[in-house]
Formats: sequence, C-alpha cells, structure tokens
Amino acid sequence: MKKLSYIFAFIFALTAVQVSAQTDKATTAKIVGDQNFSFIATRAVPMQSNALNQVLNSMPNGQNTIINLSGSQYDVRITKDSVVAYLPYFGRSYTPSMDPKEAGTRFKSKDFKYSSVKKKKNWTIIIDPKDTKDRQQLILNVSESGYASLSVNNPNRQPISFNGYISENAVDKK
Repeated sequence: MKKLSYIFAFIFALTAVQVSAQTDKATTAKIVGDQNFSFIATRAVPMQSNALNQVLNSMPNGQNTIINLSGSQYDVRITKDSVVAYLPYFGRSYTPSMDPKEAGTRFKSKDFKYSSVKKKKNWTIIIDPKDTKDRQQLILNVSESGYASLSVNNPNRQPISFNGYISENAVDKK
C-alpha cells in the first residue's frame, strides 16, 4: 500500500498544475527544514469510481477527473507544534460520518509524526497525525520551486491527491 501511494504521489507530481511558484530554492529549503509552511491546494485528483463518474459527467468539462480548486481556501498548515488540514473530499467513503462538519479532510493535530527526506531536488514529507479520529497519513512531495502534490491516505476512504504549492506561514505579530 505504501509503495502504491508513493507511485500515485509521483504521477500526480508530474502532472501538477502550472501555478506561480511562491518560493525560490533557498526559501523552500528553509521553510521545509523549519517545518513552517502551508500547502495550498489548487486541484483535487480523486480516484475513479462509478458514483464520481456520474457527477463528473454532468459537469461542463465532461469526464475530467481533475477538480479545479483555484480561488478556494483549501490548505494544510504545518508548524513545529501543529498540523491543521482543511481539504475537500471527492470519492468513496467506506464509513461515512453523519456530521457534515466532518466531511472532507479536516483536523487539527498537536500529536503527530513528521519526517522529511530530500532526494535530489525534491522533498518527501510524511505526516502521521496520532490524535485524529481516523488514522490517516499525509504524503507531501515538494519540488525546489515550491510546487507540491499531497496524497491523503485514510483507511475509511479511497485515497485522494491534491496538486498545488507551498508558501511560508505568515509571522504572527504580537
């Protein structure tokens, strides 16, 4: 399963949307190393399913499985002491929630494992929140120019990936 998620993440990183990179090489290395950045989602790439195909077929652009999120506020904010995720979900849920506030990938975690590995010109960041309702894993692939792809693996749902970019978190002035 882990190998499959890496393959999906790599494929989606190659097909990432052309957005203006928000960082240069030095800034990207700094914010990834300092663990102080946000992933801003610009596109969602859900797994194929019959129910999702019916919805996508009714959309103006037909069977496009990439959903444009530009202009939305979907992101994952990462700091040394917390991870806050606010992402939509498109796909099959094996154990759906009755609470609409729990739709999508939305959580705040203070207890998580963060690992970052640099290979050539990219970082692979794995985040495992331990204090969330579902045991899910976030795999973030970041290029030196700030382009990124995020795979969300949740045992209660089909995996989903997002394309976007990272940016430095704003400094709180107190």
